[in-house]
Amino acid sequence: MQTNEVLGQLAELLLSGGVEVVDLAAVLGPDTPLLKLPPELAVDTPKIEIHEISAYDKNGPWWAWNWLKLGEHSGTHFDAPKHWITGKDYPDGATDTIPAKNFVAPVNVIDCSKEAAKDHDFLLTVEHIKAWEAEHGAIRPGEWVVMRTDWYKRNGSEAEFLNADNTGPHTPGPTAEAIEYIISTGAIGWGSETIGTDAGQAGGMTPPFPAHSLMHKSNRYGLASLCNLDRLPPKGAILIAAPLKIHNGTGSPTRVLALIPKA
Repeated sequence: MQTNEVLGQLAELLLSGGVEVVDLAAVLGPDTPLLKLPPELAVDTPKIEIHEISAYDKNGPWWAWNWLKLGEHSGTHFDAPKHWITGKDYPDGATDTIPAKNFVAPVNVIDCSKEAAKDHDFLLTVEHIKAWEAEHGAIRPGEWVVMRTDWYKRNGSEAEFLNADNTGPHTPGPTAEAIEYIISTGAIGWGSETIGTDAGQAGGMTPPFPAHSLMHKSNRYGLASLCNLDRLPPKGAILIAAPLKIHNGTGSPTRVLALIPKA
């Protein structure tokens, strides 16, 4: 079958509803949960602000528009390699230099929702991934791997989403060995439903924050604060995750979408 025929069929399926578009992004606004870091370690991303310029009034009689104040890594967002010190030197590692073709790829969805419900510090291991592959098929080069935990259902409350106490945040994520294995498959990136791509306690791992450190060291990407992964099949969906083309950008809030067959 010719490529133009395939694209034509996809267009027809989109128009007819045979292929469904699933929104994997959270609402971006003043109440969006944001990462909180120890003040002795780092400066936090500022709270999101939306300021009105005009609303069909004397400041703009026929139109409405706003200006925004937000960090690159606010809400559902894309992590570019340049975000981490290990990936800082890649010439194609910023949001404006990553090849556009890398923003559209198949996605593997590993369901850890039951484990995360029982243990907020649940860690995905190589053994978990290999068991998933034995059931659903191998992770292929160029594909995304994302961890479903249903954590996005906490998104309405920053306190519940961060789930922190005096020992730090408690959220599920991958082990360093799991990330190394995912990289070895040739996957293009790793995503999660939590505030960042690492587990809440990942600062104490070796290396610290392995999803960030190892993925970006390998010129791969991250997606955080994803939503609705429970609506995706384990395999068969296409992920569209295109960050804003920010000059020398380390990341970007992103309207992540997935294409799935209509049930």
